[in-house]
Amino acid sequence: MRRGGRRGVAVRLALLAVPLAFFALFFAYPVAAITGRGLRADGAWQLSRALDVLTAPGIGDVLWFTLWQAAASTALTLALGLPGAYVFARLDFPGKRLLHAVVTVPFVLPTVVTGAAFLALLGRGGLLDERWGIRLDDGVWAILLAHAFFNYAVVVRTVGGLWAQLDPRQEEAARVLGAGRFAAWRRVTLPALAPSVAAAGLLVFLFTFTSFGVIQILGGPRYATLEVEIYRRTAQLLDLPTAAVLTLLQLALVAALLGAHALITRRAESALALTDPAGNAARPRGGAQWALLGGTLAVIALLLLLPLAVLVERSLSVDGGYGLAHYRALAGTESGTFVVAPWEAIGTSLRYAAVATAIALAVGGLAAAALTRRAARFTRGFDALLMLPLGTSAVTVGFGFLIALDEPPLDLRSSWILVPLAQALVGVPFVVRVLLPVLRAVDERLREAAAVLGASPLRAWREVDLPLVRRALLVAAGFAFAVSLGEFGATVFIARADAPTLPVAVARLLGRAGELNYGQAMALSTVLMLVCALTLLALESLRPAAWRGGRGGRGEWVV
Repeated sequence: MRRGGRRGVAVRLALLAVPLAFFALFFAYPVAAITGRGLRADGAWQLSRALDVLTAPGIGDVLWFTLWQAAASTALTLALGLPGAYVFARLDFPGKRLLHAVVTVPFVLPTVVTGAAFLALLGRGGLLDERWGIRLDDGVWAILLAHAFFNYAVVVRTVGGLWAQLDPRQEEAARVLGAGRFAAWRRVTLPALAPSVAAAGLLVFLFTFTSFGVIQILGGPRYATLEVEIYRRTAQLLDLPTAAVLTLLQLALVAALLGAHALITRRAESALALTDPAGNAARPRGGAQWALLGGTLAVIALLLLLPLAVLVERSLSVDGGYGLAHYRALAGTESGTFVVAPWEAIGTSLRYAAVATAIALAVGGLAAAALTRRAARFTRGFDALLMLPLGTSAVTVGFGFLIALDEPPLDLRSSWILVPLAQALVGVPFVVRVLLPVLRAVDERLREAAAVLGASPLRAWREVDLPLVRRALLVAAGFAFAVSLGEFGATVFIARADAPTLPVAVARLLGRAGELNYGQAMALSTVLMLVCALTLLALESLRPAAWRGGRGGRGEWVV
């Protein structure tokens, strides 16, 4: 038994070697390099700068706005998303599966595209401004609605995935014992859902706390989150000390959020007995359920579909009519924004995203295989570490790449591989989160039987695990591809002028005046949206049963 235990530890460490090296070289090292350069002067640490930065005029306002808008965005997203979670969990209606995929599309869209869509809907010259003179881009409402648009799927998938697996007979038993419908829900279902709601809320808070693209486009000069301020201090003012302190502050707050999320989700896993969700959904009955379904469809239409439709409409709008002029202009350089035709950004993005997906699958697959063996605290800590790139300043990572990876043996500053490496950092957490529930659902006795028959760990994985997780690998690859395609915060620093990615091209076009630039930005955003939508629709048909909420899972996917 001791030999078996030592062998298990050795296998786990071997599996973790590549992910640990990847995160050490391409995450920890660049972040440490940029923050170290900002906090060191004349070879000595200047820690007193931290207090000076935190007490500097304006920094308190940035921190307050960051926290306030994240809290308000989270509350709005939960208010809009929880009814949708119930509808997808408990009601059965035509087109449900297709609509489920559509709901997820905004989550994998680049934040730049989200900002562009809401700018076209709510901004100066937008649809509402032209039709009714209504503008919301001069306040925070456009930001809050854009964040709800982006994170609606987090609530629906995380809470709805668990809600679909809760045994409805428990609530029915409470009603038989005399409790009303609302009292039964409040006393039975709500306590069971509370950890999942808290986990979804923490994730939404995390994503909105580190918001960059949406704030950059919709916030203007009046509103700035920590992420936007880090970008301004780094790229525009070259104030590395302030950027370093703000990065460390953001990292500490994100680490606290991830610790709380890990604690909540662990409790949820251990406290609930889940059932097969297949038989828990039924056709709507009664006026209340039909009204809830209608309200949810209205929210999806207005919050999710309308901004995307306006994006397409603006890409086709030319001289009072409609046409493909903006799409044809993508093949030339008349706007003067790029040294290459904007259309080339599509091919560049697809190539970069394909390489990033391969890297994310290799690193994330090994990490998920190691985390499947739940034993040591070390592996649980590494599980949380995998999430840090989603909450760390992407601006810091991108600028850190330029500073840290410019000397042998890692002289990559002029190499194209920098962009896929930065994109893979964002893709790895999604690969792990898709594969982990499926791997944990594999019966351990199958692996043990293979070992008894003399199979090595590698052969046991190839013969037992791989056939069962093949579809999950395709799903993980799709998610990694979509999020890599949309990465913006780090890529904006390291993408070369002659090889911009789609999000970088959209941001540059939006940053220049002129109808042609705006139209091309809308056209590129539409192309990016369609690629992401097609990827998600393909993924919906590939979802393995264990990913939907099998043994060991809590929901359809939880980042």
